[in-house]
Amino acid sequence: MRKTAASATRRRTFSGAADHLRLDFAALFRYLLASFLLVSLILASLIRPLVLTFAVADIATKQNPPIITVTNLIKQFGRFAALRGVTAEFDAGRFHAILGDNGAGKTTLLRALAGLAHPTRGEISIFGKTPKAACRDIGYMAHPSLLYDEMSGMENLRYFTGLYGIAGDSRSKEAIRSVGLDSESKRPVGQYSQGMRQRMSLARAILHDPKVLLLDEPFSNVDVHSAREMVGLLKALRDAGKTIFVVTHQALLLEGEADEFIWMQVGQIINRTADLSSAASLSGDLQ
Repeated sequence: MRKTAASATRRRTFSGAADHLRLDFAALFRYLLASFLLVSLILASLIRPLVLTFAVADIATKQNPPIITVTNLIKQFGRFAALRGVTAEFDAGRFHAILGDNGAGKTTLLRALAGLAHPTRGEISIFGKTPKAACRDIGYMAHPSLLYDEMSGMENLRYFTGLYGIAGDSRSKEAIRSVGLDSESKRPVGQYSQGMRQRMSLARAILHDPKVLLLDEPFSNVDVHSAREMVGLLKALRDAGKTIFVVTHQALLLEGEADEFIWMQVGQIINRTADLSSAASLSGDLQ
């Protein structure tokens, strides 16, 4: 009898202990589950804004991809490398000033973008096309004016409107007036001052309403007042959505006006900055 009673007592003790453990495990499980849910809610509240931020940024990037992409661009003239692996992207509606010493590769980069200097290696994409395929979207102003000396300004632009398939004289007159010249003048371009020639050359570059403007030394030999008027015109074109590249040694004219200063040295882009003064030490000779 005593053995039976002791055995029954042990069974009751074990059973109670088991019930107690089951209760403890159930409570622990509920506690862990509640903790997990709480941590999940906290993490979700922290991560969700970040996910939304990256998603919005990704959508914005896809909606507004760069219009110009330059990839490992190399241009050699014999053994001399004028461009040495230039890689860059440029967005629409921006005003870029390209600066650097003589021989830095500024004009060669501009000519490559215009499709006038075929890369030795590398690629250029403008609106998803090669520069030559995108030529109708590009306005190029070379250091030489590319105007006919024996013709008046209006006759020059009338000739170029014919090449672009633009009918009538209204666009030519508008372009000439926009650069501060007289569209009714019969004076041959050969009798223009250098500053007048530069302004007429700019009129030729904007004649067909291009989306991208590539200007090589547009302020060369132009008086300060006229140069500032030209800068004002370029700003207005930028504000209208044009993308503008200006090669110049007169960087101070564009301080506070250009969106970005691109610094080139020995065929490479070494810096891109919105602030001219912060990188002025990179330039050999600012005027």
